[in-house]
Amino acid sequence: MSIIDRPANNGAGAKTHRTDRRAWFGLAVLTLPVFLVSMDFSVLYLAIPTLSAELAPSATQQLWIVDIYGFLIAGLLITMGNLGDRFGRRRLLLIGATLFGVASAVAAFAPDASSLIAARAIMGIGGATLLPSSLSLVGNMFPDAMTRAKAIGVWTAAFAGGSALGPVIGGVLLHHFWWGSVFLINVPVLLVLLILAPRLVPEYRSGSTDPFDVPGIALSMIGILPLVYAIKHGAAEGLDTTTLTFAAIGIVGMWLFIRHERRTPYPLLELKLFRNPRFSAAIGSALTGMMTLGALSYLTGIYLQSVLGRDVMTAALLGLPMAIAVAAFSMSASRIASHISVRWAFVLGMVFAALGNAGMIFLGVSEGIGVYLVSSAVAGIGYGMIFSLVSNVAVSSVPTERSGAAVGISETSFELGTAFGLAILGSVATMVFRRNTEGTGAQDTLSETLDHAKGLDPAAQSTLADTARVAFVDGLHVTATVSVALLGAMAVVIAILLRTRTPATQSADQSQKSSTTTS
Repeated sequence: MSIIDRPANNGAGAKTHRTDRRAWFGLAVLTLPVFLVSMDFSVLYLAIPTLSAELAPSATQQLWIVDIYGFLIAGLLITMGNLGDRFGRRRLLLIGATLFGVASAVAAFAPDASSLIAARAIMGIGGATLLPSSLSLVGNMFPDAMTRAKAIGVWTAAFAGGSALGPVIGGVLLHHFWWGSVFLINVPVLLVLLILAPRLVPEYRSGSTDPFDVPGIALSMIGILPLVYAIKHGAAEGLDTTTLTFAAIGIVGMWLFIRHERRTPYPLLELKLFRNPRFSAAIGSALTGMMTLGALSYLTGIYLQSVLGRDVMTAALLGLPMAIAVAAFSMSASRIASHISVRWAFVLGMVFAALGNAGMIFLGVSEGIGVYLVSSAVAGIGYGMIFSLVSNVAVSSVPTERSGAAVGISETSFELGTAFGLAILGSVATMVFRRNTEGTGAQDTLSETLDHAKGLDPAAQSTLADTARVAFVDGLHVTATVSVALLGAMAVVIAILLRTRTPATQSADQSQKSSTTTS
């Protein structure tokens, strides 16, 4: 049995200084589901205008098509991380890949908006198994601290690259095929994973026999989903009885969940991990980063097509600079941190992300391509650094046998950040749009308004379309301003939280420097 076949916690005397080529091939296989799961968050950003024309979803259905996937992933990641620790991370990976592939095929041929929402929900359940399983397996396969940091950089590049390249891939597919192709492409990639993973990726399980926290699972869902629904409904209908009722249910659910997790001897969410300031800062960074990136990608995808009138292929190609920046700086983040410290690398990432979002404030109704290209690339630098550092901290902060649970927390923050970004920041843009088009005959969304305008006489059509485009850009500007404020505040919080280092952190940093010197 080779080194990579041995469990990562096989004792202090095990030889863990060497990583064979099989581990790197295994890593390449593990990046496949990571790329797909991440890509399926953003692949619809450019597809929304096409989907709106083909399936005619309501404004609420349109948001749920995008969001239900992320919400279910966010709600189940911690659960799936724990399941993988107990019953086998590779086994859960393969089960999840199968479910994800079947649901992708169903989504590709969905006849209406409701069917597509249901298929996306099943994809979310499958996706929730893939992320924690794959990242925690990376921790097993690369026990050496320095090598593991490089491997996590590759994993993060796949995750961040998938999110950034999703609109590009979606645009290329939509240019040549029907909208269902953005889902159907998942199937052959997952078949490769199902064939190669049993041969290249070792199994790992903690062997824990502790009772599973079923009440924690239920309470977490009761807390998250009603809160999200309240936000989305409130953006559409205002502060009515339904909004207040679901908000109250969600708040009570989250309070009960936290109270339960503090008291139960076998918690689903290990709250004590947040006592580590590095871990807390990383989770806050992931939430803030993905909130702002999700909103930025979603709104600019609509802006490029429905405001500037670019076709889907052109819009996809315009997303390449950001995708390249995200991937490149995901790979470079650990090297940057070794020179300026993790603390200042986090802060620097937040600053770049904030500057990129600030540039979006200068996008115009009739022009803005140059501003978009520069600003999105600058933001991509920051996001790439942030996401790589988050993943590294999550894996290195806990013992091997609990890495699945820790990864579940960090990945939950990624997915919940994306989902809340679309729900909260997306709702900010929606409210501005509706306020600025009130009384003009505009519909709920820009796409619906432009379609409605086509049935009017030429003068009225031009007036309504121009008003709607200006209102959408105003909403984008407000959302970008809020994003800059969130990123700036998070940069200050990180600078404060990471002023001191724990002994465990110091020893880890010393071992990493030692490995760097040796290599």
